[in-house]
Amino acid sequence: MKKSFIAFVLILVSVFAFAQEKPNAYNPNADAKADLKNAIAKAKAENKHVLVQVGGNWCSWCIKFHKMATTDPKNDSLIKADYVYILLNYSKENKNLDVLKTYQNPQRFGFPVFLVLDGSGKLIHTQDSGFLELDKGYDPKKVSIFLKQWNFKALDPKNYPDK
Repeated sequence: MKKSFIAFVLILVSVFAFAQEKPNAYNPNADAKADLKNAIAKAKAENKHVLVQVGGNWCSWCIKFHKMATTDPKNDSLIKADYVYILLNYSKENKNLDVLKTYQNPQRFGFPVFLVLDGSGKLIHTQDSGFLELDKGYDPKKVSIFLKQWNFKALDPKNYPDK
């Protein structure tokens, strides 16, 4: 009886583990060029920058960042106020190498990697996510600093008068 109960519990745990839905933040079938074009147009119209998170559903650090960025109230607010935020897929199904080549092959930094684009689509910064980490996750304070340092207002020369 004890062996049967243990076997039942192991089967139940296995079923529960496999039934857990895998994170699906990235869309491997997305048209990255069209998504970027739309994000750039929106950013230009709203005086924002585009924050591109490059990675894939296979990448636990990519999922961790996306979750933190969208659930941490401060960083979620910063992103919504200052950026048009998109996810650019890099996976075996679709590496988007032609798009990444346009932005100086940021995959060299590992995943996720962040691109900050201006309202004309020009790359103004590539951020290695390793500098935003803390222990087994991301440091919300470091992420906030990164977001504040690369937003539209921070790079607007009008905010730095000569006198």
